[in-house]
Amino acid sequence: MKNLSLLVLVVALVIASCGTDKQPVTDNSPDFLASNIDTSVKPGEDFFLYANGAWFSKNPIPASEQGNGLWQLIRDTINAQVKQICENSASIQNAEKGSPKQKIGDFFYSGMDSITINSAMLSNLKPEMDMIDGINDAASLAKATAMVHMLSSSPMFGFYIGQDDKISNKYAIFISQGGLSLPDRSFYVDNDDRAKKIREKFSPYMVNMFTLMGYEAGSATKVAANVINLETEIAKASRKREDTRDPHENYNKMDFATLKKSTPNFDWTTFMSTVGLQNPDTVIVGQPEVLAAWNKFLKSVPMDVWKDYLKFQMVRGLASYLDDKTYNEHFNFYSKTIRGVQEPKPRWKRVTDQTNNSLGELIGQVYVAEYLPKGTKEKLEEIGNSIKAVYAERIKQLDWMGPATKEKALVKLNSIVMKVGYPDKWKDLSTLQTDRTSYVRNVMNANAWEMQYMISKYGKPVDRTEWEMTPQTYNAYYNPSNNEIVVPGSNIIVPGYERVLADDAILYSIIGGSTFGHEITHGFDDQGSQYDEKGNLNNWWTSEDSTKFFAKTKMVVDQFNSYVVVDSLTINGEMTQGENIADIGGIMMGYEAFKKTKQFTEKQMIGGLSPDQRFFLGYALAWMINDRPESLAAQVKSDVHSPAKYRVIGPLSNMGEFYSTFGIKEGDKMFRAEADRVKIW
Repeated sequence: MKNLSLLVLVVALVIASCGTDKQPVTDNSPDFLASNIDTSVKPGEDFFLYANGAWFSKNPIPASEQGNGLWQLIRDTINAQVKQICENSASIQNAEKGSPKQKIGDFFYSGMDSITINSAMLSNLKPEMDMIDGINDAASLAKATAMVHMLSSSPMFGFYIGQDDKISNKYAIFISQGGLSLPDRSFYVDNDDRAKKIREKFSPYMVNMFTLMGYEAGSATKVAANVINLETEIAKASRKREDTRDPHENYNKMDFATLKKSTPNFDWTTFMSTVGLQNPDTVIVGQPEVLAAWNKFLKSVPMDVWKDYLKFQMVRGLASYLDDKTYNEHFNFYSKTIRGVQEPKPRWKRVTDQTNNSLGELIGQVYVAEYLPKGTKEKLEEIGNSIKAVYAERIKQLDWMGPATKEKALVKLNSIVMKVGYPDKWKDLSTLQTDRTSYVRNVMNANAWEMQYMISKYGKPVDRTEWEMTPQTYNAYYNPSNNEIVVPGSNIIVPGYERVLADDAILYSIIGGSTFGHEITHGFDDQGSQYDEKGNLNNWWTSEDSTKFFAKTKMVVDQFNSYVVVDSLTINGEMTQGENIADIGGIMMGYEAFKKTKQFTEKQMIGGLSPDQRFFLGYALAWMINDRPESLAAQVKSDVHSPAKYRVIGPLSNMGEFYSTFGIKEGDKMFRAEADRVKIW
């Protein structure tokens, strides 16, 4: 995905509704790109700030956000539009039961009803908390664990149904390491000052959460210490995130009997039947050694500690939808302490976000009909096909790849399916129930529906038409098991160009480079390159070409390891290499495709900028994001994406065309010697 850690949504989508003609930007039009330039910064010193600094200086980070920039503009705009959809639905008093408007309206209304939410406090969770209190053996522990997985969070381990990596036309059960409350194992074990500070505040936060659950003060302190000790041991046993990147190492298929034998202290039969899986045959375990350690903890850690752990996981996962006291405790730790956000967002924004997250397919149908510009699919297909054609040309010309591997690479490229705009069929949410009595129960119902939808796939043919994103999501993804890229319709719009389509320099840098080019490159990054054209984990490389390829990816790792982000924290080049490879390949493909456009061939000047200048400035606009130091530190520790600044200066410092366009020379900070520049695709 091209996103940062959490998914963002859409840019201002007023073209279709305001009736404005979609004419190209002209020299006389106010130019968003040019107005963002900070001329006090030299392009070769920090192109990210050169391209975006003027905007940052005029738009400080709001107190309720972890950052500000392009994606904040997008989020604010889509929130306003989704809010309108939600408010219109909520205003209908007697909407037909089961209709989209009834579900959307009741969900939104319940979230805005702060009086009911605050008076209920945690009472709506009483049946689930009583169930956890009633744990007295392995079967009841497994049943309660399954319940928390279905309704709230993912305690003990990760669990999902997905395509079998080696048999892509079959769904498989996946079990992986997990069960932690902090964003990554590194938060429990690292000794830098920021990690220590977070751990210091983790304990009082958990004590306060247990107090809100009804524990007495002394008991809450003891219980929190026990749960933190348990999670710390789980973290120590877990693999580093960068060590989970090899899909072969994560593919450990075993029959169900072997799983039960390898972890005898957990009742897998009860867990599976509770989530709705009857008689599973095989499972794919990501990290068997982690499950082995976790199995020992099940024996050595008292049952009461596991009860407390499950209660905390249950409340933590739903805290954002509970009373203000619970929400504020959650916010103060996860948003303020970890990410530096100073104050909560207004309730309407939070509720709008969650309504969109839980009922996105229903809202998406309204969005496509009322907000998505006409012709979106056609323009996205045009850009996507251009990038695909360029990729084919580049593969044929590679000097490091042999003929046999080139042939298979081209087969894979030509087999890539591009889904753009919006799905041709929508998911059926008819069984999802919402009403106006309880916000948190509505969220739990939506979570349970998602779990059952996932479970229902098991044993059925793989549906390769399915979308994992809504059309109003400003993001994209590559799915190696389907060998497909999915680009929602919202990607067509660019801030600053709400009443006109942006020129091709911008569209081919953002949509061509950081979207289509990026996602296609994922099919050939350090992970995606291990899947064949049918989506199966299968080595299709010659050993010689594979050696050359991974020598080049090591250069990517080394380059990004050298970037100091905040304090002494550097980017983890190993963990982020897949996204960095996709960024580098994406911008190069976007530029090659742009060179074939009329704007480039005719050297059209817009806003006083040449086509080349606009292209590279457009790419910097794609990552115009200014984050708080706390947020950057958290991202470096837990996110496979590099911070926005380095998604600009990293890839561009490998492009000779960028050097010639902005006069980058030896001695400039962004200058890299020819031999050190990464050139893969």
